[in-house]
Amino acid sequence: MAETIVTVVLPLSLAYIMFTLGIGLVPQDFLNVVKYPKAFAIGVLNQMIFLPIVGFIIAASFGLPPVLAAGMVLLALCPGGVTTNLLAKMANGNVALSVSLTAIVTLVSVLTLPILLNLGMNYFMGQAAPDFSILSLSFKMFLIAVVPLALGMGLRALMPSVEERAGAALSRLAVILFVLIVLAAIASNWELLSANLLVLGPALVLLLVVMLLLGLISGRLAQLDPQDTTTVAIESGVQNGTLAIAVAALVVPGEALPALGVPGGLYGPIMYLSLLFVYYRRDTAHPLKPKTKRQSDKRPGEI
Repeated sequence: MAETIVTVVLPLSLAYIMFTLGIGLVPQDFLNVVKYPKAFAIGVLNQMIFLPIVGFIIAASFGLPPVLAAGMVLLALCPGGVTTNLLAKMANGNVALSVSLTAIVTLVSVLTLPILLNLGMNYFMGQAAPDFSILSLSFKMFLIAVVPLALGMGLRALMPSVEERAGAALSRLAVILFVLIVLAAIASNWELLSANLLVLGPALVLLLVVMLLLGLISGRLAQLDPQDTTTVAIESGVQNGTLAIAVAALVVPGEALPALGVPGGLYGPIMYLSLLFVYYRRDTAHPLKPKTKRQSDKRPGEI
């Protein structure tokens, strides 16, 4: 049963979640690099540079067991997911920018995550760090993240109405799968988690809060409009915990849901604290203009 979870259920669940993200994408989303260059650059800088640094500092400062510290580094290396697009919509942010950041950072992370994870595990775990092939992990991430995303985009290109007709139902199923994965990760490592919950929990909350604030401050310093600032903050602060769990299972084969994925599992429920930020921003995202959506954001059934 444990082997089935690792080799079949977990990869397929993540692939499905990425497929739903792809259905919400159109080629124009990749051109938003040009349409929102400053906001896009700040979002990428926060996620690819500052987030790993902040995650490393917090992991090193809280005195976590080595495997959990490495797991926090893994989480900090993960891009945002479908949830960030939903939160951006709820907060009256720039949904097109959110989708673009999620998609492009996901593509880049296939290359960057294995390399930086290897460095992080060697630092925290030393000789106890599991040995894995960086190229092999990149290829597996490509198969379970990028290929399904591309298939989702292909389906939407062939059937433009698919998102409007089935997007909401597909997204609900993705949320259900995400919850089940998180619960399985927590249950499989309950002893380790319960022994370190009072340390790991605050560390993860701090990671979320620091990155939300960093995104908010960087957006304001760059004089982005409120919609873009809100989106950059959400994309900077909320990570794909499901991907962290899946990568942990790939790095440590033979274990159902290894301890390396515990921070990603616990982060699942913790990240919904970002709803407080969404509530704070949804009425302040348009202080200088009427509360109407940008034309580029108006897409049927968007998430």
